[in-house]
Amino acid sequence: MWLTQFKRSLAISTLLCAPLLAGAAEFNLATATVADIQAAMDKGALTAEKLVQLYLARIEAYDQKGPALNTVITLNQNALAEARALDAERKTTGPRSPLHGVVVLAKDVFDTKDMPTSGGFKLMATSQPDKDSFVIQRLREAGAIILAKLNQSDWYGVAPSGGSTLGGQVISPYNAKKTTGGSSSGTGSAVAAWLGTVGLGSDTTGSIVIPAALGNQVGISATHGLISRTGMMWSSPSQESGGPMTRSVYDAAAVLDAIAGYDAADLATQAGLGKIPSRPYTSFVDKEGLKGARIGVLREMIRKGKVHNEGTALFEKSLAEFRAAGAQIIDPVMTGLDLTEGQTLAGAPTYERADAINAYLARLPADAPIRSVAEMIAKGGDLVKPAIVEAAQIGRLDQHAPLMAAMKHQQVMRDAIVGLMDKYQLDAVILPYRTAITDKVGYRAPPDAPNETRNAIASYTGLPTIVVPGGFFPSDKMPFAVQFLGRPFAEPMLIKLASGYEAVSRHRTPPASTPALAGEAFSY
Repeated sequence: MWLTQFKRSLAISTLLCAPLLAGAAEFNLATATVADIQAAMDKGALTAEKLVQLYLARIEAYDQKGPALNTVITLNQNALAEARALDAERKTTGPRSPLHGVVVLAKDVFDTKDMPTSGGFKLMATSQPDKDSFVIQRLREAGAIILAKLNQSDWYGVAPSGGSTLGGQVISPYNAKKTTGGSSSGTGSAVAAWLGTVGLGSDTTGSIVIPAALGNQVGISATHGLISRTGMMWSSPSQESGGPMTRSVYDAAAVLDAIAGYDAADLATQAGLGKIPSRPYTSFVDKEGLKGARIGVLREMIRKGKVHNEGTALFEKSLAEFRAAGAQIIDPVMTGLDLTEGQTLAGAPTYERADAINAYLARLPADAPIRSVAEMIAKGGDLVKPAIVEAAQIGRLDQHAPLMAAMKHQQVMRDAIVGLMDKYQLDAVILPYRTAITDKVGYRAPPDAPNETRNAIASYTGLPTIVVPGGFFPSDKMPFAVQFLGRPFAEPMLIKLASGYEAVSRHRTPPASTPALAGEAFSY
């Protein structure tokens, strides 16, 4: 079914590009969407091989040199050969999907049968899965090229925010003194600097939303159960999710078309049966998507205090943009709950972490360097996160009261937010991802520190969210983002609203530290 949707999506993307193709077309790698890439390839002006070469040149120029973003852990040595094969296939049978020949950058938690999967943990540097994760397999079937596995906040080891024991510190291309946050930090930086076409992140407590926001890009953390976690490092069966991080809403929707779907190996995906739309997610992209929309402002998630003044002012500007685009803003809408405190109380990974890690490690081949949490602790010692050691001491979770209490908090918040949308007949609610300035490189949050700055409510409720660029903080020039939150499986509506906001606001700006290289822009 998903392949049929892709073919429909390809036809739609061709229609979207039709006005451009009427005369001389311009291609610019910095701003090119998946649709732009397909249009250039269809005309013979670009090949997958050339696209890979352009991205390899950018990685060479900016990842370890130049601003030294430090995003890449492993490069796919077969990428050019794969690209040539896909180019030949395009000539003989046509493209498989809108992602045919498109270059994907994957956070190093997604298993790849041809590259190690480390999670940034030094002791897992040689861990070679023998099969792809569900998400990677879907992308390859769609004709995408997995160019690199990316650095991140260390999955198992003790390291500063946005850095790992294996790969070191990732930095932001917008401000070398700042990170793109955790844990998908490498994806946040690499996609911002267009080292690939699209990126993959994973989310436990905001790890798609955070780096997408701080990378001035679009991120989708989908409804829990829409995307399989099979073959993905995780810390929480009740909260974990993978998803796209891209430079446009269209591209995020195109990736979602490939990776969403039922997987018998991940029973959480049963919740998505019958919920995926009959037409592609890309078809919901609408430059007038805000016209007539009813959107509530979730004021309970807007923090107060001097540290939040800059971000709050940016959010108020975004509300004016919504109104100017024809949206009806209901402000405020309130659940009556302390949602910021609720994020802390609803944290299931504290208890699920050890069991989740064991489930992932047991999937690895017999010669993997680590195949259990006990072995990890024995080999890693003080290098292993204390939270993992503590979780390993919990034992069986069947009657574990703290976990059950956390999941109850998740349900209460989820019901309250959905009830709010029903009460006011809202298409979505909006909130700022973050109103405080970004942490500096090297920052380490104190153990069990309260979540005082970011809004990761989607991660704790399983509700779908999309973040879209919303401007820049004046003091540190780091990106600000607007966050849409919707009902379960309301991704089509969120894509419509987010694309409408993207079209009228146009806040995405390429970082100055990674300028265009020769050959990245041309006419055809």
